[in-house]
Amino acid sequence: MAADQPKRYIEIIRAVSEMIQNDGLKSGDKLPSERELSDRLDVGRSSIREALRGLELLDLIETRRGEGTFMKATSSYKLVDLLLSFVLKDEQARKDLTETRRIIELEALKLACERITDEQIRKLDRLILRSKKEWNQGDFPVEEDYRFHKTIVKSCQNVLLFHIWKSLVAFNKEAIKESLERSGRPPISIKEHEQIVEALKKRDSEQALLAMRLHLQNSRF
Repeated sequence: MAADQPKRYIEIIRAVSEMIQNDGLKSGDKLPSERELSDRLDVGRSSIREALRGLELLDLIETRRGEGTFMKATSSYKLVDLLLSFVLKDEQARKDLTETRRIIELEALKLACERITDEQIRKLDRLILRSKKEWNQGDFPVEEDYRFHKTIVKSCQNVLLFHIWKSLVAFNKEAIKESLERSGRPPISIKEHEQIVEALKKRDSEQALLAMRLHLQNSRF
């Protein structure tokens, strides 16, 4: 990929998001077609398609097969500039992603100790059981790992914090797979998940944070 291509990609995403704001589109509204966006922004349809995928990763829009592309629930478009700066996959960006994810998960966990529901705790238990089943069958429980952390962050009941975390992990989801593929890591990771859940059940913030810090450190996040 040429050096200026990532920059151009980001510029197109920003242009699309600005157009959405200027048009006053709200949750549930349909976006213009790819052809119309291409004409209005004077860029190729393939570039528009990639930009829309980027906005979908940020959970700002959704594509419905056979219907088109629609706005999702109101989100802060001010986040777009911040998050898109991490699309460039250089080493510093990876370090910043890792550090920011760690900060968000620990802060979300503090809130989760107060706000998590019994159903969300049961969901965490089910994900642990599914992770064990996947590993016993010789598969890496990547999706279960992602959903485990997602459930904890969502349980903090701070929508903005959740969307920031989700966007960051969407750009760095490969890190979960890389971590679990290390020799002997999956069963240890699952055990660490169990320790986090036990602390959450007791609403023990101090123990939960200790368990999560150890888990993120061992996961190399």
